[in-house]
Amino acid sequence: MAKQLHEILIDQGILTPEQGKQAQFYAKQNNLPIADAILRSGFATEEQVTIALSKHFSIPYASKENGILVPEREQNLQEIIPEKFARENMVVPLFMEDDSLAVALLDPTNLFLIENIKMMSGKQVQPFITCKSQLLGVMDSFYATKNLLEEVMNETIRANIDLAAQAESDEEVEVSGVLDLDRMNPNSSQYVKQVNAILRQAIAERTSDIHLELFDERVSLRFRIDGSLYERTAPAKDAVNAIISRIKILSKLDIAEKRLPQDGSFTIRYQNRSIEVRVSVCPAVYGEKLVLRILDKGTGEMNIDKLGFEPQQKKAFLDAANLPHGLIFLTGPTGSGKSTTLNAVLTSIRTPELNFMTLEDPVEYKLAGISQVQVKPAIGLTFAAGLRSFLRQDPDVILVGEVRDNETAEACLKAALTGHLVLSTLHTNDALGAVPRLIDMGMEPFLLANSLALVAAQRLVRILCPYCKVPHIPDNGVLSQIIQEGHLNPRDQNTWTFFKSVGCPKCFGTGYIGRRAIYEVYRINEEMRNIIYKTQDLIELRKAAVASGALNLRANGWHKVVRGQTTVDEILSVTTADE
Repeated sequence: MAKQLHEILIDQGILTPEQGKQAQFYAKQNNLPIADAILRSGFATEEQVTIALSKHFSIPYASKENGILVPEREQNLQEIIPEKFARENMVVPLFMEDDSLAVALLDPTNLFLIENIKMMSGKQVQPFITCKSQLLGVMDSFYATKNLLEEVMNETIRANIDLAAQAESDEEVEVSGVLDLDRMNPNSSQYVKQVNAILRQAIAERTSDIHLELFDERVSLRFRIDGSLYERTAPAKDAVNAIISRIKILSKLDIAEKRLPQDGSFTIRYQNRSIEVRVSVCPAVYGEKLVLRILDKGTGEMNIDKLGFEPQQKKAFLDAANLPHGLIFLTGPTGSGKSTTLNAVLTSIRTPELNFMTLEDPVEYKLAGISQVQVKPAIGLTFAAGLRSFLRQDPDVILVGEVRDNETAEACLKAALTGHLVLSTLHTNDALGAVPRLIDMGMEPFLLANSLALVAAQRLVRILCPYCKVPHIPDNGVLSQIIQEGHLNPRDQNTWTFFKSVGCPKCFGTGYIGRRAIYEVYRINEEMRNIIYKTQDLIELRKAAVASGALNLRANGWHKVVRGQTTVDEILSVTTADE
């Protein structure tokens, strides 16, 4: 009799027998496959499960990290395995070699699927096993149409030209009337196509925000990719109002209101995953400006090992997160990945023995086994009010999305002092800046000193595209700066590798693919507690933090540079020497 997944994971030491029983019970109670139950319970990561199956069935594991999950683009593999078949069967072709075709799939024991691929391709099939999240990402980039936006915009222009020509030959129809898009239905097919093309192209390029704005002489369409804005093929000037109206309809906004800002959202189903799109429309001089925030849950990284922590930073954060009570604050600007980090930490420490609750605005990631509450100030559900209610829900660990005011700060402190672990975020320039900010918000220094367990800060840096990066040797001045600020040993220089960005089709010409966080993480030790209690001197706090051996943001960044992950310019652009 074939072993079940939980038995395989127990044999390989990934699950304990007790966790195996809990996963079975959870699967039965919620009518879930055992794999989903294991992942949702947080007993194992998707990668751990996939590698365990790879070992059990003696089938090689393919991932982007080991360089195997990279389809060969020069072999016309998309003609051998069309996109429709690939998506329906969750399979991606990797490469051809002699009379064999290598494919990555989720279930390499599916002999029926392998036989179908063999018949389609006329070749022997060499299966590789991979993770679903990675498979979907590679599938999107492999089958993406690079010029989709340009093709749709050109198609619309051709359609308008045809309409104009028709209008000229019809005495009863004016050309201006035919081309006046304000009078046309925003649900008409050409505008639906344009909106769909913009969204599809943005998702394929890993875009976080779409900016559409109208100026006096031109239209600007920009995608924010890995933190930077890039121009893309813009729609015709006359089409902008119809496109914005189409987005308003999807978001259930008032299409007649053009004088006031409006916010909304809608959800789209795209290639086997659900993507939330948040909409902001703001009146400007030349017309409304539209910004779409794309929240693609399929790309969220919930593995703490892949966020960018140095080993000692990860240990410090998890040690603090496993305390029975105390305050943990993570600081950084908006969009720096704070929510992702805190959710990854919660996922790492999640256990059925503890009651986890979160209070967020908005809830960006749905976490299994954790009660999550959406703040709604309009009805009185603020951070402070929600936190007071939480204390009557017998919580062990509480995540507060952000401390914005004195009332929330006091509620967090009260929760920590009454035996709860509280994690939250602040907007300060660095980690230690959280201390004076919290005192300004009304926290008593002696109470803060006793309850504060850890402060951290983070920024996001772009990671070099592995397909086009080229070796680079920094000049001696930069090298000396890296050694000094990164607290690196010059004797290790022979192990360092420097690269610079170039740009290629695989990274859409940006030179970078994805982002990673750089951190500074400070456990509050006895010396730092005394400073917080007695003087709150930020300079003295920084000296004590440096003496503890912790890395600041700039130092953490230099560690990534010497490993060839990012560039010198990228670190200099997001950090200062004092951080």
